[in-house]
Amino acid sequence: MDTGSGTDMGAGAGTSTGGGTSTGASTGTGGGAGTSTGTSAGTDTGATPGADTTSGVGTGTGAGGPAGLRDFYENPAVPVASGDARSRRQARLLAAALDRPGALVLDVGCGDGTAAAVAGPILAGHRIVGVDWSHDALRRARPRMSHVVRGEVDGGGLPFADGCADAVLFSEVIEHLVDPDRAMDELRRVLRPGGHLMLSTPNLAAWYNRALLLAGRQPVFSEVSLRGIHGRPGTEVVGHLRLFTARALRSFLRSAGFEDVRVSAAPFHGVPRGLRLIDRAACAVPSAASILLAHARRG
Repeated sequence: MDTGSGTDMGAGAGTSTGGGTSTGASTGTGGGAGTSTGTSAGTDTGATPGADTTSGVGTGTGAGGPAGLRDFYENPAVPVASGDARSRRQARLLAAALDRPGALVLDVGCGDGTAAAVAGPILAGHRIVGVDWSHDALRRARPRMSHVVRGEVDGGGLPFADGCADAVLFSEVIEHLVDPDRAMDELRRVLRPGGHLMLSTPNLAAWYNRALLLAGRQPVFSEVSLRGIHGRPGTEVVGHLRLFTARALRSFLRSAGFEDVRVSAAPFHGVPRGLRLIDRAACAVPSAASILLAHARRG
């Protein structure tokens, strides 16, 4: 589940785009975080027959995550949506990369579905499956998406067959993960050879974070507690566990078996109004921008 902050340079940004349905996956009760609610339907999205589409704990913390984190991401007060700029930019990048209609796109960490309304028209003609771990996020996503499926990127894994997907959207999720290495293994598993990974995450080295660190302040997007904000701008706690710079993100994706890694940028919706022109201009230099957009291919 990707979460964002709608306030005053708070923490994080974005839900990923999509909607859709998984194939041949059965309903069931999930382990770890209570009883499952998501069901799947359809015939052509590549889900493993008989798989439990709702087992375990998934895109927020993983099956190995502490119970406190699982409870945190199921809290309806935790934000699961953000601004539109990242969604539009990411969808355009993916639309340009997909070379044929009807591609299967897994939107892992679809959140509450608000981004689907923005990106859906850009990705028209492709089959999009929305996947998230949070019951609450999926409940809110259903009115905005055709279909949603509950799934995880670690523990029991995603309910899809090996190499079934042409692309994976993984937007504002990795910063919430206890084990991002295992998550990358799972995303790589479901992608076909040459398939596209579109990943976005806040930038630890954003232009304003550099100034904050020089002043001895905690950077925006970083959090030291799930109970309150300490030492940084913003008012909302969204559960960020890991942050990347552009250099670190490129290296991480290459080490996970992805090739042709390209990093671009998007602005952050929580930047104060008077600084938004600067934030948009910073997108010309991804290493200093607010949001990192990575496009990579499975090797």
